[in-house]
Amino acid sequence: MPSPSSPPVVVRPGRGTDLDAVVALERECLGADAWGGSLVAPGLAGELPTVSYAVAVADVTGDPGVTVVGHAVLSAVGDLAELQRIGVTPTWRRRGVAGLLLADVVDRATLDGAERLLLEVREDNAPARGFYARHGFVELARRARYYADGATAVVMERGLSRPG
Repeated sequence: MPSPSSPPVVVRPGRGTDLDAVVALERECLGADAWGGSLVAPGLAGELPTVSYAVAVADVTGDPGVTVVGHAVLSAVGDLAELQRIGVTPTWRRRGVAGLLLADVVDRATLDGAERLLLEVREDNAPARGFYARHGFVELARRARYYADGATAVVMERGLSRPG
């Protein structure tokens, strides 16, 4: 969770006005694998019926400014959902932001009727793999040469509880 001196962070649905911030986070967090504006814009605009964006915003300027400090992208179809992206700006890492985003994704996927949530994570990203393991994900498979630089992806999944 954020430290007592950290500004409050709120997760809300992404919207078209978040485009520049989300594209900047993509570049900052995902480098060569970042999505550009032409891929991000339709999702933020609600033009893709199976895709939803969540953004984490922090009040860092006092009144009334907010800054997008993280984002997540969920794709949900039927009983299967996929966490396609999650990124937190480096200065906000280890403050609970990724956990808030992941909780939002899990809630949304469950409400959409998904029974499983999948994701891919770089094999060489031990901190991220540990984060996902702590949140109930287990390794399912590996995809060789998945990323732009040739790195292998670890496919992870977790079950979701049905509401009710």
